[in-house]
Amino acid sequence: MRASNAQARLSNEFERHQDLYSSALYMNLATSRAFGFYLDATGTIYSSIIIFSFLILKTDTRAGLVGLAISQSFSLLGLLKWAARQWAELETQMTSTERLLEYRDRIVEVPYGKIPDSWPSTGAIKYEGVTLRYSSCGKTALKDLNFHIGSKEKVGIVGRTGAGKTSIISTLFRLYDYEGNIFIDGIDIKSIPINYLRSKLSIIPQDPVLFSGTVRTNLDPYCEFLDEVLWDALEEVGMKNAFANLDAEIMTGGTGLSVGEKQLFCLARAILHNNSILVLDEATANIDPETDTLIQKTIKQKFTNCTVVTIAHKLRTVIDSDSIIVMDGGVICQFGPPKSLLEDEEGLFYRIAQQARLV
Repeated sequence: MRASNAQARLSNEFERHQDLYSSALYMNLATSRAFGFYLDATGTIYSSIIIFSFLILKTDTRAGLVGLAISQSFSLLGLLKWAARQWAELETQMTSTERLLEYRDRIVEVPYGKIPDSWPSTGAIKYEGVTLRYSSCGKTALKDLNFHIGSKEKVGIVGRTGAGKTSIISTLFRLYDYEGNIFIDGIDIKSIPINYLRSKLSIIPQDPVLFSGTVRTNLDPYCEFLDEVLWDALEEVGMKNAFANLDAEIMTGGTGLSVGEKQLFCLARAILHNNSILVLDEATANIDPETDTLIQKTIKQKFTNCTVVTIAHKLRTVIDSDSIIVMDGGVICQFGPPKSLLEDEEGLFYRIAQQARLV
């Protein structure tokens, strides 16, 4: 915090979260008090009606029975308060039960057919009428996407925040259910087991994930490669000298490693598996220029025969791509080679390039 001179910023962020928590706590207390007042007022009106009914109406009811009725009305009010609070508590606790019922009612996946051993071999990707909603009643994140990425093509996806760039990757990895069809090498990925599908796709995320363990277990958790191969992968990304040996400990989240080093570590994983499709989810958004240059150079050298899909935060990282997909509001507004898109001065891509000072 001190090295980054971030004390004031983090202090303000803590106070903001503290205010949100305090406001929720006070709102809970206020609503509880208001609900109690409402019950007390209802009880007072109810008791008053009983008392005045005996005073106004002329009946032969004995005084003892009148007193019993009034005392029982107060007891009934106490039970009403208890029942109301128990009902509110039941509603709160039913959340866990609703989750269990949701999992019980989930649609069972259909059995999968036979998958070719060499799949995917070319890395061609095709979207047909793909629509995505993160919830059944939520806003549409992707709207009827139709595009084709050829084998070994290098494609960039650009757009403003919330345009649907990451949602495309979510559908490719089947993180959410979607409408339409996605084909890889001519096979609908819905017919592919999820674990197998994801094992055949390499990704370098914006927030790289490292697990508590060793260098070896993070690079090769299933012990599929020889030590020499692991060292070669680390050397390719310039991290061979970062670790004394493959049994060097890595803390949860990669504590002690910079964001750039974590990105390079994920790149080493991708080199090891050598899949035909590589996805970069704004992988160079938060790293220094030197590491960015190293990642771009390694990708060009090691993934020449792979299909590379890049969600771009910096437009210059994808300006040399074969094609660019320009997203806006969950739809594709432009798709084609960068040079062709730049010729359209009224298009969104041209405006984004202007903001990046590339034109």
